Amino acid sequence: MTKDSKSNLSEKEGVSQPETTSKSSANKIKLSRRKQAPTSTFIEKILAGDITFLSRAITLIESTNPKHQEKANEILNACIPYANKSIRIGITGVPGVGKSTFIEAFGKHLTGLGKKVAVLAVDPSSSINRGSILGDKTRMEQLVTDKNAFIRPSPSGTSLGGVAQKTKESILLCEAAGFDTIIVETVGVGQSETAVHAMVDFFLLLKLSGAGDELQGIKRGIIEMADSIVINKADGDNVKNAKIAKVEFNRALHLYPPKDNGWQPKVMVASALHNSGIDDIYKMISNYIQKTTESGYFQKRRNDQNKHWLFSTINDQLKNRFYNDPIIKDLLKREIKNLEAGKTTPFNAANNLLNSTNKS
Repeated sequence: MTKDSKSNLSEKEGVSQPETTSKSSANKIKLSRRKQAPTSTFIEKILAGDITFLSRAITLIESTNPKHQEKANEILNACIPYANKSIRIGITGVPGVGKSTFIEAFGKHLTGLGKKVAVLAVDPSSSINRGSILGDKTRMEQLVTDKNAFIRPSPSGTSLGGVAQKTKESILLCEAAGFDTIIVETVGVGQSETAVHAMVDFFLLLKLSGAGDELQGIKRGIIEMADSIVINKADGDNVKNAKIAKVEFNRALHLYPPKDNGWQPKVMVASALHNSGIDDIYKMISNYIQKTTESGYFQKRRNDQNKHWLFSTINDQLKNRFYNDPIIKDLLKREIKNLEAGKTTPFNAANNLLNSTNKS
């Protein structure tokens, strides 16, 4: 074979493909993303029910960028007079209990009644890389296309208690956008989900039958806070087990002292997959809201929750200021070295750091 001859195995030059997006179009997209709309536009669009600007405002709230936080606070302050006019429902349960399926069935039922529903779904964040799947929109295929529904998944981050750090503020924005029913879906981590209870009007706990959960009814914790327990997946061969679980939970709930509002938590069965029991659950929640409103407990609970979040926010701000203080950063490094060298204890190191803030 001569030097210039080609092998039969050699490739022919392929046809070049045109660019699917021109460079000018790509630059325009980048510029539009960098350019933030003015605060007045955000407020106007949110109050008009624009879910695109609602989503962007929640992103600003969740951001740790100081400029974003400043703008988010301005938007929040302007929206507060239009908020606090919804019913807030917290829904929790262990992974696999069917929270997303239940919320979609429940949400579709509400929009069918003319309600506007916002779902704030919190996905657990990885403790290693801080990532979250945020797949709730994928799991709620029907509700996500409903024009009267809004679904916003958020990562839990480092927040404990089953909700994201900014869920409370997100609720206020959704209310200002005209949503009259706010559903907060928690990460479902078990007995520690207390934060969601401090931001909703009705706390619903989903349970499974035949999974050993019946024994959890005699334990204090999350069940003690529930306003209702719903045995989900009561379909097929599991109907009998669901009815047995309902009896067991009813017995367990009677072991607890009565709630301050006089409400006796209800145990119900449902099949979100077959849309069974959903209407009864809605009527039960409506009955609860009516009774607590008439007794004045509804507003009292809202006031108590606001005070709770006031102190919680103060604690968070103090913590952030403490760790971002340049003097504390240097002292902290020194105390850690002393700790590693065995020259101090964690308690003495902590006291030294806290005392240094008093001096400054």
